[in-house]
Amino acid sequence: MFYYLLKYVLLGPLLRLFFRPRIEGLEHIPTTGAAIVAGNHLSFSDHFLMPAMLKRRITFLAKKEYFTGPGLKGRLTAAFFRSAGQIPVDRTGKEAGQAAIREGLGVLSKGELLGIYPEGTRSHDGRLYKGKVGVAVMALKAQVPVIPCAMIGTFEAQPPGKIIPNIHPVTIRFGEPLDFSRYAGMENEKAILRAITDEIMYAILSLSEQEYVDQYAAVAKAEEAAAKVEKERKFPRMPIS
Repeated sequence: MFYYLLKYVLLGPLLRLFFRPRIEGLEHIPTTGAAIVAGNHLSFSDHFLMPAMLKRRITFLAKKEYFTGPGLKGRLTAAFFRSAGQIPVDRTGKEAGQAAIREGLGVLSKGELLGIYPEGTRSHDGRLYKGKVGVAVMALKAQVPVIPCAMIGTFEAQPPGKIIPNIHPVTIRFGEPLDFSRYAGMENEKAILRAITDEIMYAILSLSEQEYVDQYAAVAKAEEAAAKVEKERKFPRMPIS
């Protein structure tokens, strides 16, 4: 109930008013049946804009940190994500990927739409990064199509670290469904999973026209953070007298 209250009364109208999102390719979203919507991830706003524009309900796998934040802000964020039907996923540890896959398959088994960001985390610089193969595993095990999606303009509207979004035009672009039934029963073949994931990422890239980086986003973030620390160690800021 609260999901639809947010979508049609509280949040949806505000998102339409401020961002005036342009929707392209909406006809590619099936009216019934299970499917995966795989998109790029540029902004915190992505979690709200796409669901607000779709007629069907879509459930996202969201990082556990959104549900465990401290203080009043943390409790409000957790309540919002739970009420919107989003599923917390622990991204740490050896079993993290398997847990996410189990949760995703549970959504698909009900004939629902599952939203997933194959990059695994938000892009910190607006580029598109290498996808993780979990999306391929779910597509094969559930035998469902994958609809590529590109969020365009959300990085400029709400880049990492910005709490209050800028007023900036946004386009949400859906591509034709990708059918991987030819690989049925091959969800344990690493080369097949990599090929499927790369095909999905190429479809997203074609829609978004981002620059592509053949590296996982989390690795790129860690390397940049380490380089920054090393630079500050070698060249510490001198105190201003």
